[in-house]
Amino acid sequence: MSWFDNWHLPKWFYQMASPKWFYDFGARLQPWFAGLALILISWGLVWGLLYAPADYQQGNSFRIIYVHVPAAILGQSLFLFMAVAGAIGLIWKIKVAFMVARSATLVGASFTALALITGAVWGKPTWGTYWVWDARLTSTLILLFLYTGVMALNQAIPDRSVAGRATAILAIIGSINIPIIKYSVDWWNTLHQPSTFTLTSKPSMPPEMYIPLLLMVIGCYCFCAWLIMQRTRNEILDQERQSSWVARYLED
Repeated sequence: MSWFDNWHLPKWFYQMASPKWFYDFGARLQPWFAGLALILISWGLVWGLLYAPADYQQGNSFRIIYVHVPAAILGQSLFLFMAVAGAIGLIWKIKVAFMVARSATLVGASFTALALITGAVWGKPTWGTYWVWDARLTSTLILLFLYTGVMALNQAIPDRSVAGRATAILAIIGSINIPIIKYSVDWWNTLHQPSTFTLTSKPSMPPEMYIPLLLMVIGCYCFCAWLIMQRTRNEILDQERQSSWVARYLED
């Protein structure tokens, strides 16, 4: 018995450990996240791409920020999310946490790849080249390799519980790369501009540019929540297919 077992955690935390409860809970939340994602992403894209003023230095090429920045933020956030979910699975032996972490892997890898691609497209008119071994770019590429490693490890280990523990450890260790990505523009002399979103200072962009970007970020978070819930619910059906409650769902 570990000292974690003495923690007084809220009731919903233990409810989430039940595959059936999580499956039903996800079904109730998914429509809300899907609706919010559709509204916010559509609103942010139309505002940012069509109505936001052109940047005084970069002209209209800056508009790729409305895809690049949300993709970069989500790529980093989802890896931390995987590490936290993996830690919960390791500490409290909750297999649903491993399922959630596994479901987030491909989503996070996709957003990280999108951030690298859009960053390269943006870099050409801004820096004159698609790629430089800049600290921010290099550490983000390492993040994509970490995602790939987690996915490969998941595929290489047939036992889901063993795979969950192994990938959780890799995600926890790999999460040290996230602050390196975040603070690379402060620690080293890089071509990449400083972070667009900061909690300690006002946005450097005018509201007519910043607000649609904020809508895009929140909308992408909602989209990821919907997608991860859907993938986790599919994972639950696959792993719990021998359970009587799954048989009843499939019959219905």
